[in-house]
Amino acid sequence: MQRFNILLKQPELTTLNARNKEANIAQKIWEAIAPDNLAKFSHASSIKNKQLTVFAANNSVAAKIKLFIPSLLIKLEKQDCQVTAIRVKVQVKSTPTPKLVAIKKLSHNAAISLEEFVKKIPGTPLAEALSRLAKKSR
Repeated sequence: MQRFNILLKQPELTTLNARNKEANIAQKIWEAIAPDNLAKFSHASSIKNKQLTVFAANNSVAAKIKLFIPSLLIKLEKQDCQVTAIRVKVQVKSTPTPKLVAIKKLSHNAAISLEEFVKKIPGTPLAEALSRLAKKSR
């Protein structure tokens, strides 16, 4: 346990922890002032030199935030935040690779059962569909 505590006191982790706290504070401020529909698609990064940096999910969200900047600054002023500017950047998230869908086939016994059922209801659209399904499974 002592080794772990020593690791936590490393200057790199201390700096990272401080940066994380700053980002959390900026995000809480952003969530308090941003309209709900914009807060879903954006997040605040930091407050440096009296400037709040906000990352938008796409260009349209960024444009909408820029339209609201004057009213957002007024809200910040009412909350006694020392922010005089809001900087908006677009940060597009990469889309995850789609999961491959495994093609499922019927078991041999299920295909035989379908063929037997098709014999009981010949000439119907259901019989034709089940017949095609049974043939694909064999």
